[in-house]
Amino acid sequence: MTPDLSRAAWRKSTKSGNNGGCVEVAFLDDGVAVRDTKDRTGPVLVFTNHEWDAFLDGVSKGEFNLP
Repeated sequence: MTPDLSRAAWRKSTKSGNNGGCVEVAFLDDGVAVRDTKDRTGPVLVFTNHEWDAFLDGVSKGEFNLP
């Protein structure tokens, strides 16, 4: 089922600058939506709260750092 994103409050990192090369997130009642800042009408990925927490945990542990 696709969530209703018509009232989603999209947020972009303050560290992203003005070049548009970022993603935006919207916190939903039952998950988190992510979209490309440059293509706001394009596809949206939706993650459960558990998936989002696991992603943030991986980020904090450096699991996605490039060698």
